[in-house]
Amino acid sequence: MAKPTTRYRTVDARPSRESLVKPGELVDLIEVTPLTLTDRRIYNQLLENAWEAIDKPVLHVIAKADLRGSHNSNDRIGESIERLMSAIVKIEAVWDGKPAIERVQLLGGNLEMARADGLFEYEIPPRLRKIISNSTIFARLQREVMFALSSKYALTLYEMVQKRGNLRWRSSEKFAVEAFRGVLGVPKGKLTTWSNLRMRAIDPAVQEVSALSDYMVEVKPIKTGRSVTHVELRWWRKDGEATGKAERALQFASPGRRARAEGRAEEHAEPPAEEQAPPGRARPAWLDRQSEALRTQTYETARLRFPGYDIYYVEGEWRAWLAGKEAPKDPDRAFLAFFRTYVEKNPI
Repeated sequence: MAKPTTRYRTVDARPSRESLVKPGELVDLIEVTPLTLTDRRIYNQLLENAWEAIDKPVLHVIAKADLRGSHNSNDRIGESIERLMSAIVKIEAVWDGKPAIERVQLLGGNLEMARADGLFEYEIPPRLRKIISNSTIFARLQREVMFALSSKYALTLYEMVQKRGNLRWRSSEKFAVEAFRGVLGVPKGKLTTWSNLRMRAIDPAVQEVSALSDYMVEVKPIKTGRSVTHVELRWWRKDGEATGKAERALQFASPGRRARAEGRAEEHAEPPAEEQAPPGRARPAWLDRQSEALRTQTYETARLRFPGYDIYYVEGEWRAWLAGKEAPKDPDRAFLAFFRTYVEKNPI
């Protein structure tokens, strides 16, 4: 008799050296209180730091320096924390088998030490902990990409695609324009026409995400009569050559990245040495080995052979294991062999 299948819980997914996990419910949320790009990055870091006990009523501690990035001042941290504390978001959830809308706060009470090199202590609100505990869908975010994207619209679109990229029988999704505006976090009264929304928010975000992430992305308008009422979000995984271009693009400073995304820069120009490793974050060595880019078919094979496993976490473990070793002659076969051994040692 076959065993009943158990849905993979988001809290069972593990962050890796190169990536972090974000519950799907916190990806497609609607901001009642607008947040900035910095706010969203800091919040992702707070979630990652709390991950081992994120569904438990405990206090979490992180060094302010880890949140500060390349800035010397803690002012931005305090401003972001206050916006996150006051932020109310709407989350689509399922309770007792029925769809529901929950309004929750993103961050609970906290304590910030006055010293510049001090600690930040915080808690996840109880209702949000319950949502995270019940989550079965998540996005795996690459740290390099998260810090490279230059707008909150690009980061949000990236998260949306990362959440959906693992769906086996789906490569597009339709949204009402207002719903898409809400998920992107466009403030009320801003970018009210389709042309402004597309030119200022959607097109730049699509260009950046397509240039820097593992996926190519499109957002196509759908008209009802003469008006654009819906959009179709489409995504597909890059081939090895396109993946190599994205990895090279991540080495450039922000102006260079944006130029490359828009096709205005030399494809093989080398970044200045001081920009190859952003402050406080050593560049993973495997990102430079473009010969190890995996084919789309390899990911599909892994999904079929090893259902229930987080493919990109295992890939991160494989690439970390490869560090310092000779590059494999056939990275796709090597990855699948590693995956098989990983499954044998870590059964679900």
